[in-house]
Amino acid sequence: MLREELESRERQTLAPFAMKSAESRGRRHPEPEAPYRLCFQRDRDRVIHCKAFRRLEYKTQVFLNHEGDHYRTRLTHTIEVTQISRTIARALGLNEDLTEAIALAHDLGHTPFGHSGEEALNRLMADCGGFEHNAHGLRVVDLLEQQYPGFRGLNLTAEVRECIVKHATRWDSPTVPDEFGPGPPVLEGQAVEVADSIAYDNHDLLDGLEAGILSIGDLRGVALWREAEEAVRGRWAGLSEDQLGKQSVRYLINLFVTGAIEAARAEIERRAIGSPQDVTAQEDNVLSFGPELAARKAELQDFLYAALYRDYRVMRVTNAARRFIEGIFGAYEADPRQLPPQYQQWAEEVGLKQAICDYVAGMTDRYAQDTYTQLFLPYQKL
Repeated sequence: MLREELESRERQTLAPFAMKSAESRGRRHPEPEAPYRLCFQRDRDRVIHCKAFRRLEYKTQVFLNHEGDHYRTRLTHTIEVTQISRTIARALGLNEDLTEAIALAHDLGHTPFGHSGEEALNRLMADCGGFEHNAHGLRVVDLLEQQYPGFRGLNLTAEVRECIVKHATRWDSPTVPDEFGPGPPVLEGQAVEVADSIAYDNHDLLDGLEAGILSIGDLRGVALWREAEEAVRGRWAGLSEDQLGKQSVRYLINLFVTGAIEAARAEIERRAIGSPQDVTAQEDNVLSFGPELAARKAELQDFLYAALYRDYRVMRVTNAARRFIEGIFGAYEADPRQLPPQYQQWAEEVGLKQAICDYVAGMTDRYAQDTYTQLFLPYQKL
């Protein structure tokens, strides 16, 4: 069978520490294998075709979707993460199909209005365990997507599910269900974590410059930016500020990707990593930027936090978005009859607050704004 040939090809061509399709821990609900697609390819396809993935197009990254056609959304961010993580995976001999599936799924649990929506839902769900987007992403692929007659969810492999819930950043430390164990995810999942960090730092720089919130003059206070700008000016003369900004970000992306690959190679050798089991038995991630580059990158992130994410124009929209979420949630809690029928039925299974949370978390920015208008301003537009 072709699938067996493809599995054999993986064993011959991938690095020994890469996750092989034939070694997957399988799915929660047993299914026959596809004759010509490996299990992680099927995961990728299931993610791409699910509703939660399509809704990422209208979910906020930093700027609301309607603020401009050229700002990143959760979908374009996800595409950038997928591209960067596959570059890292290929350079290290990892499983690109698994890497791609994890990258495409890594943000499925995000709320409308970015992190402000998550913060609002976390407060509203405080007496039910709170809300965390990675845990909700697992909930999306395990329960909330409904495309198959034999089970709820997408029935993804254990490896993709584990990497969704273990996806960590400098600000996120997700609570991991007992079924996955305490160790770090496989290297393919770690590649996505690194790519995620590279993508959002650098596209937020460009979006901030595009919006006029950041300036190149301000960025010169960051060591990494000065290095990037100097390198770009040394290669090209007479650049406009727009070109200078774009080429400097391009330099930074390459710097981070190269640094992560080189640091990973050194760490794999130092720790004598020879299998996926060696990876998950570690106390911390094998794949990272290395101490020096990580410290320099943290300086850039601190700058973005203060100059972009806390800028009054971003905060003004952030606070308005939080009020949207709180208002919608409160209205449904006060009168559950306003929920769509399927969520009224879902509330009987999981409880009212959880059903409302599942519904609101899945909304796009646009749909949440329209819902708020219908609930509170039925005869006028925002």
